[in-house]
Amino acid sequence: MSRRNTAKKRIIAPDPIYNSKLISMLISRILKHGKKSLAQRIIYEALEIIDNKTSYEPLEILEKAIRNITPLVEVKARRVGGSTYQVPIEVRAYRGTNLALRWLTRFASERSGKNMAIKLANEIIDAYNESGNSIRKKEETHRMAEANKAFAHYRY
Repeated sequence: MSRRNTAKKRIIAPDPIYNSKLISMLISRILKHGKKSLAQRIIYEALEIIDNKTSYEPLEILEKAIRNITPLVEVKARRVGGSTYQVPIEVRAYRGTNLALRWLTRFASERSGKNMAIKLANEIIDAYNESGNSIRKKEETHRMAEANKAFAHYRY
């Protein structure tokens, strides 16, 4: 990170099929070795699987799943007088969405299954139903913040 000036926030172009910025962000999270078309194919297949499994619109299910995963608070390490404290801080909306997408893709790839599209679809459906590993990660983050609430006065 540069010390001179802050990095400019890049404008995210919406994806071609659903015209959604959230799906574009998810594509860039799935992306490996610059193979964007493969990442797009995985996500569109996953959304198709969601459409077949549930009776709702897949984009709505994805948005609700991301909303369910997004954390409200997290802990940040802060050094005060030789000792390190875990200080709870509120998560901004953009960072919360990014954390949710990161957890979703991570736990989807760790799942056992045949291919990434199926694993991602199952993880999204689990997040929509408020179960699964990504929801557990959010709850764990909230528990950590709750446990360290006493150090909230060390905020930046």
